[in-house]
Amino acid sequence: MDEEKLIRLTAKGDRAAFEEFYRRTSPWLIVRLRRRCSDEQVVADVLQETYLAVWRAAGSFAGSVTGGSAVGWVWTIAARRLVDAFRRRAHHAQPPPTMLAVELAPAAEDEALATTVGDDVGDALRRLAPELRAVLQAMVLDGLTVRETSILLGLPEGTVKTRARRARIAMREAMS
Repeated sequence: MDEEKLIRLTAKGDRAAFEEFYRRTSPWLIVRLRRRCSDEQVVADVLQETYLAVWRAAGSFAGSVTGGSAVGWVWTIAARRLVDAFRRRAHHAQPPPTMLAVELAPAAEDEALATTVGDDVGDALRRLAPELRAVLQAMVLDGLTVRETSILLGLPEGTVKTRARRARIAMREAMS
């Protein structure tokens, strides 16, 4: 049984389907959240909030009818919860511990992006320097503000602004 079917059963109140969905997707989601935030408490809170939202909103999942996937839907929920957690922290002036922006292997979102973004845009993204791509990903794909991106990547806000500008220029040149 695929994840979409598990979500559909969860929408009908099937606890076993929800538990199976959690069992299949939570390890992947934890890894992905940890790539964005090294604070284990924030990751645990976001994970809990995400699956609570999945349980409550399973009936609103549109699925493959709209071109979406269950895993993509869960990541969207989790990313929004993580952004909310960063905003709460930024509001209280307690930035979360950040991870180094060193990637040993391509992130799942990079691989997914490479297969879903058009050839020209995907090629331009892949040619960006990793530090520019990280800023672009945080600000454009994850919808973070300059300050939130600064906290996430452990960079001064001025550096984030400069890298965002350099990324936009590089993308514009690559696309022309």
